[in-house]
Amino acid sequence: MMEQTKQLVQTITEGIQEKKGSGIVIADLTKITGAICRYFIVCQGSSPAQVEAIAESVGDFARLKLGEKPSRVAGLENAQWVAMDYGDVMVHIFLPDVREYYDLEHLWDDAPLTKIADLD
Repeated sequence: MMEQTKQLVQTITEGIQEKKGSGIVIADLTKITGAICRYFIVCQGSSPAQVEAIAESVGDFARLKLGEKPSRVAGLENAQWVAMDYGDVMVHIFLPDVREYYDLEHLWDDAPLTKIADLD
């Protein structure tokens, strides 16, 4: 089960990178009691169009590579903050100022964070 979740995290990360999403941070919540999921993936796009494209790419990658679909997607109508719920993995795609305002990756201070280098 855990291996499948890690594969999903990797595939989602690839989907984000495919559309040049930046500032990817993966929060590992597996040891946090009462956490809503196992992993939180946060990233950003520079415009609403890019945020939307990243969300679409994540959905395509997860579906085509792993047969996974999000149980819920919220925020596509204005594409400032799109949240995708894959059960054990939550994906948040922000515009930079919205991301800064909500500062999700620091919600769980005791969760290990993995920062993924931006692709050129």
